[in-house]
Amino acid sequence: MAPTLDTLDQALIARLRADGRAPVAALAKELHAARGTIQSRIARLVAEGVIRRFTVEVDPGLEMHTVRALTMIQLTGATPRGVRALLRTIPEIRTLHTTNGSWDLVAELVAGSLGELDGALSAIRSVRGVANTETSILLATL
Repeated sequence: MAPTLDTLDQALIARLRADGRAPVAALAKELHAARGTIQSRIARLVAEGVIRRFTVEVDPGLEMHTVRALTMIQLTGATPRGVRALLRTIPEIRTLHTTNGSWDLVAELVAGSLGELDGALSAIRSVRGVANTETSILLATL
């Protein structure tokens, strides 16, 4: 059963999405709550798996020496959960999404070169249960 999020939880998550490094004291002031309340809310949200990780978003313009791509993946026969677990072990897969339509999954890949991207695509296609893939290399972020 999914945890219930009240308005304070939702506001806190929104602020952390904007700035995951915001000090607890600043969050408490913005949200008109006690510092201890905010600290315990963050701890609870992490413990319950609502907040899964804190990360860094890098300006795409600074990642000039990387190749980014979107790969649509069609599954067949195998257990989807097992296939997803194997795909998550491929280091070039930055994010993995379920989707609707002809494709079952969409993966965002980031590689250091076209050769590394090719290796990642080969690794994806070699996973038992992957029936078909289609990849689009991302050229520019607008």
